[in-house]
Amino acid sequence: MAGKSDAYEYNFLLQTFNGTAISNWSASGGTTLLWVGLHTADPGDAGSTAAEGGYTAYTRVSAQRSTAGWAVTSGTSAAVAVASPAAALSFPQVATTSTGTFTHASIYNSSNAAGTAQIYFGPISPTINFAQNVTPQITTGSSITED
Repeated sequence: MAGKSDAYEYNFLLQTFNGTAISNWSASGGTTLLWVGLHTADPGDAGSTAAEGGYTAYTRVSAQRSTAGWAVTSGTSAAVAVASPAAALSFPQVATTSTGTFTHASIYNSSNAAGTAQIYFGPISPTINFAQNVTPQITTGSSITED
């Protein structure tokens, strides 16, 4: 058996990104922030942080684990359930001459790369090039889907 119902996919994203309890299943709780990271290579299922960042001032950025931080749309009627940032997520500006391309993003339960759990990861389209004086940003057009 594989797969989830459209309703559960939607409720799962609501709980993960908005902290909303799933009725008759689980209570809300845990962290009030989710942390977003950028990677120059695929972090994989294991959540490798080896390719996270790429410049000196890089840090993960936080988003509220609520409707203020994430917009979640329904996955009913055979559509996919989608979570997107409620506002652009801006990373620290690149102040050095470092250059590169972020190809993947990930969601974590902590700002600390050591001992943290990756929740979601995937490719960024379009990719984000970084160079001196650039402020990398994930926009509201980015999304995480369940289907």
